[in-house]
Amino acid sequence: MTEAHDYLRQADNKAIPVARLSEDEWRDAILGQAAALRAFAWTLSRNATDADDLVQDTLVKAWANRERFEAGTNLRAWLFTILRNTWYSAVAKRRREVADEDGKHAAGLSAEPSQDWAIEMDDLRAALDKLPPEHREAIVMVGAAGLSYEEAAEIAGCALGTIKSRVNRARNRLAELMDMPRGDA
Repeated sequence: MTEAHDYLRQADNKAIPVARLSEDEWRDAILGQAAALRAFAWTLSRNATDADDLVQDTLVKAWANRERFEAGTNLRAWLFTILRNTWYSAVAKRRREVADEDGKHAAGLSAEPSQDWAIEMDDLRAALDKLPPEHREAIVMVGAAGLSYEEAAEIAGCALGTIKSRVNRARNRLAELMDMPRGDA
């Protein structure tokens, strides 16, 4: 029969033979990760439209490169890696672009928050912005996107202990920045 490495393992650990995936099954497998991808994209871009575009680019790239997906590996981690690399490529491109130098357009886009949670989100966003990028990325992947430490380490391309350390430091710094007590747990 087929060996274990010939299976696509999804987040729920359901095994699907890669060789037998139809286009519809592949589409369903990658679209099943869209919500998690969008949440991660939003934390990177901080803009709903940009997050949607980033997820769309990720899904298009995944579809176009589906033959490059290695059977037996983590589909979610593979998609997050595509998203992350796409984001960093876009950031590098934006550094070379100049837009809205006087800030008039950006100033016209601001709106006062209408609910208390919006203010709390702004506080969290500001605190996250004060974290070093590698700490922010680690806590978002583990804390917000729900990835395991192992998946986050694979995506970030670093050791498991490094991710754990980054998440711990990010949690402690966020608690400090938001004047929250830090528990033992």
